[in-house]
Amino acid sequence: LVNWIIVQCGEQIEHPPPGRQHFQTWLMDGTLLCKLINSLHPKGNEPIAKISESKMAFKQMEQISQFLKAAEIYGVRTTDIFQTVDLWEGKDMAAVQRTLMALGSLAVTKDDGCYKGDPSWFHRKAQQNRRGFSEEQLRQGQNVIGLQMGSNKGASQSGMTGYGMPRQII
Repeated sequence: LVNWIIVQCGEQIEHPPPGRQHFQTWLMDGTLLCKLINSLHPKGNEPIAKISESKMAFKQMEQISQFLKAAEIYGVRTTDIFQTVDLWEGKDMAAVQRTLMALGSLAVTKDDGCYKGDPSWFHRKAQQNRRGFSEEQLRQGQNVIGLQMGSNKGASQSGMTGYGMPRQII
């Protein structure tokens, strides 16, 4: 995730030291998240117009919130989006990582030229592939006996003993 964020933002961004606390601190002011979501859009069409590097807590939390709204508009499902306090207070950093993974997967899947980095870093989401059948095709399909239905050819109860009778082992 860290490597993708650095490559995607395309700026001179310092690699954070390893560890959960450092990762949280690295993302906590929201500027990096805003740059990340902006980098996934074509130039001039960025969702977050002004990114401030303020040290005030409410401004930083507002930026995280802007990122979350932009991620939802981009297509990340609401169930994949973390809450601002998850990052700000470090309550659920796994949720933060899930959101970033979902965002990366969506960016790879969209394949609109804005994703930078190795496409193998994220899995592609399944694309809908609707099929349309004519009435004639649907009627023909009703005449086919599928293999799932099994077969009872050759099935009989010969050799079976009646209920309550012991089985004869010879």
